[in-house]
Amino acid sequence: MYYGIDNSMANIVLQANGLTKRYGSLTAVNGLTLDIYEDEIFGLLGPNGAGKTTAINMICGLLKPDAGHVTVLGKPIRGGDANVRARVGVCPQDIVLWKQLTCLEQLQFIGQMYGVLGQDARRRGERLLEELDLSEKRDKQARTLSGGMQRRLNLAMALVHDPEILVLDEPEAGLDPQSRVKVREFLQSLARKKTVILTTHNMDEADRVADRVAIIDHGELLVLNTPEELKKSVGQGDVLEVNIEGQSVDENEVRRALDFLDNRARIDVLPEMLAIHVLNVVGIVSEVLDALEGIGIKPGEVRLRANTLEDVFIQLTGRKLRE
Repeated sequence: MYYGIDNSMANIVLQANGLTKRYGSLTAVNGLTLDIYEDEIFGLLGPNGAGKTTAINMICGLLKPDAGHVTVLGKPIRGGDANVRARVGVCPQDIVLWKQLTCLEQLQFIGQMYGVLGQDARRRGERLLEELDLSEKRDKQARTLSGGMQRRLNLAMALVHDPEILVLDEPEAGLDPQSRVKVREFLQSLARKKTVILTTHNMDEADRVADRVAIIDHGELLVLNTPEELKKSVGQGDVLEVNIEGQSVDENEVRRALDFLDNRARIDVLPEMLAIHVLNVVGIVSEVLDALEGIGIKPGEVRLRANTLEDVFIQLTGRKLRE
C-alpha cells in the first residue's frame, strides 16, 4: 500500500500494535495497528462511535488495552519511563480547565507539572497565548472565556511542555467558524515541527490538514493512505448528486438507464440521493437527468462537486458518515 511517505527515509515515532479494547460484549477497538511518522499530521477518522477516542486514549497511555501495546521511539508508553509519556501532549475532546486560574496561570501550572521551570513555563505560555490569539485574555480567569477560546487554551496546555507528539481528540468540536479557522491554521503551522495525531468525524477537516488518514469503523481499520490517494480510489472525475428523496428507486433499473456512461463511472444509489462519479460530468448532466426521467424518477436538487473523503467512507461502508 502507498502511504505518501518514503518509509525508508521517515522515522517512526509512535507504533500501535494490535490494540484491542472490550467493554463487556462490545469490542470498541479491534486489533488496531498503526505506524506514525516523524513530523507528519496523521488523521484518525470515522463516525461517532467508531472507536476513535478509545484508540486515542490507548495511544496516549491513558487507557490500558486488553491486547496490544504502544511504543514511542521504541519504548513502551505504559509501565515505562515517565519521560516517554512526557513526549506526548494530549488535548482531549472535553475541555479540562481550572476555572479559577487565569489563562497564563493554567499554562504555568501545567508546565510545572511536566517539570518545566517557572520562568520557562511562563515564557512558553505567553508565546502560545500569542500564537492562538489569546494574549488579551492572559490575566482573565478561564471560566470567563467563550467555549472557542477555552478550547484554544486547552490546545496551548497540551503544548506548553514542548512535546514531540501532539494528540488532539476532535480539535474543532464546538468551535465557531473564526476559532475553527484559527485552530486549523495553527495545526498547519506545526507541520514539519511536531508529529500531530488528530481524531475527527469531519472529513473536510482531515482533508485540509492531514498528510495521511486512517479511516476506522466499528473499531477496525478500514483503509490508510494520503487524502489524495484515497480520493482517487473512488474513481476519477467529479460527482453529480441528484436528490431522489421520497421516491421508490430500483437500483438495477437506474444502472440500466445510465449504461451509456463511461465504464469507469461509479453509481451510488443511496436512500435519498444518487451519486454518480464520472469524468467530464458537466457535459452529460442533461443526458443523465433525461435518462432518469425516462424511468419515472423525478430529479430534485442537482449538485456538482469534487470527490471527497466522505465518498471514500461511503464506498467502504455503504452508508453516509453522519448517520
